[in-house]
Formats: sequence, structure tokens, C-alpha cells
Amino acid sequence: MESAERFRAAVEKRDLSALEDLFTEDVRFYSPVKFTPFEGRPMVLGLFGVLLRVFEDFHYVGRFEGAAETSADGAQAPAEVLLFRAAVDGREIHGIDLLHFDESGRIKEFTVMVRPQSAVQALGQAVLAGLTADGLA
Repeated sequence: MESAERFRAAVEKRDLSALEDLFTEDVRFYSPVKFTPFEGRPMVLGLFGVLLRVFEDFHYVGRFEGAAETSADGAQAPAEVLLFRAAVDGREIHGIDLLHFDESGRIKEFTVMVRPQSAVQALGQAVLAGLTADGLA
């Protein structure tokens, strides 16, 4: 999917401005460290600003395409899974980004899953500190 490739390139270049047009206005971001989603393009872009600072040596290592039910309404949507490796505070993270697309190819739902648990905890602390510093939490 073209949008997924553009997303991947923007993240790997740490180019926040390139991400804005890739999200729907009402995008939902499901985080491994927060029960409810982050909602709306401004909030999700703010979160990505923090994530791009927090992750060290972030790189994608694989991808899968298909379709999956969204969390918001259970509808089937085109989807892509991007596998990544990174570090947070020196802890290695293995993760998956699950992107759901709308009919125009924009990302309407984004789910992140990471392991191991110690890395999830480090990520949660670093993201909360970043959101607080940026006035988003």
C-alpha cells in the first residue's frame, strides 16, 4: 500500500510533517500503555512527536498486508502490519504497528503492540514524560 510505504519512510526519517496527510482527521491510536485510544489527528501527531524522540535506533524489519476488523466499529478495512525493532532507555523492543486504512488510503486506526513487558513499562514512562513536557498530558 502506498500510504504504508509513505508512513514507513516518514517514521524512519523522523519527518513528523510528512505524517500529517497520512492520517484521517478522526484517527484513533491504540497504545500498549493506555487503555483508551488517543483520538484525532492533532493528538496523534503530538504523540508521534514524542515517539520519534523516545525511540532509539528505530527501524522496520518486515511487513504483511491484508484486511482486519477495526476496533472502532468492527468493520473490515485494508490493513498492513509493520514489524519493528527499537530501544527505549537502552531496553530492546520488538514491536508491531497495525495500520487500518480508509477508502482513500489514509490511516484511520493505528495499533501498536510491543514486547517484552519491561520495555513496555520503559516506553510508557518515557512517553508520559514526553507528553507532559509537550503539554499533551
